[in-house]
Amino acid sequence: MRTRPVTAASALVSAAALLVACSGKEKGNEEQAATSEAAPVTPLTTPNAPEMNATAPDVYRVKLETSKGDVEVEVTRAWAPHGADRFYNLARHGFFDEVRFFRVVPNFMVQFGINGDPAISKWWRNARIPDDPATQSNKRGMITFATSGVDSRTTQVFINFKDNAFLDSQGFSPFGRVVTGMDVVDRLNGEYGETPSKGQGQMMIQTQGNAFLQASFPNLDYIKKASMLP
Repeated sequence: MRTRPVTAASALVSAAALLVACSGKEKGNEEQAATSEAAPVTPLTTPNAPEMNATAPDVYRVKLETSKGDVEVEVTRAWAPHGADRFYNLARHGFFDEVRFFRVVPNFMVQFGINGDPAISKWWRNARIPDDPATQSNKRGMITFATSGVDSRTTQVFINFKDNAFLDSQGFSPFGRVVTGMDVVDRLNGEYGETPSKGQGQMMIQTQGNAFLQASFPNLDYIKKASMLP
């Protein structure tokens, strides 16, 4: 966050730009930086596997067991079908397990969705889905995919700490909302702010995974396990 006063207009532009910058659009040569020692990728973790392209239920819930407590997210597919399907397939196959909340911006949003295993991250960083029109507003508690432009959403999502309606017209389409545990979201550690994803940070997260984050930002909160609720 800035330490000096800014105008309301410049603050909104800056916030939107930061979301775009952290949406995971990477250069091809960065994909080759994953270490050879990373665990092999299984068929269920590749974007083209049939199991990763199932149609989500009309409404479903996901429990995120975090280092601060449990959070329940309810997804309504009609709000953003492509986003809802992607989140459903990632959550039910363990993609979000051990994933860090690498970007926590007080009074704005918290972002996560880069897998901690560089081998898995390599497969998904360019697995883009088509855009969904924004049928809901980015109000407090709404969960939304990050984007870096037209049809560029992959696996990174954010939860709004407050009403961020200015994002609605910029391609940020909410697909669900926190129904239980928003107080947990509010307590996620924000001591590092934007730092983990600034400069070369996002490339380091993509190519070195949790090893980089644990060494450089050891106090980040994280998702222990994501699971589907009945």
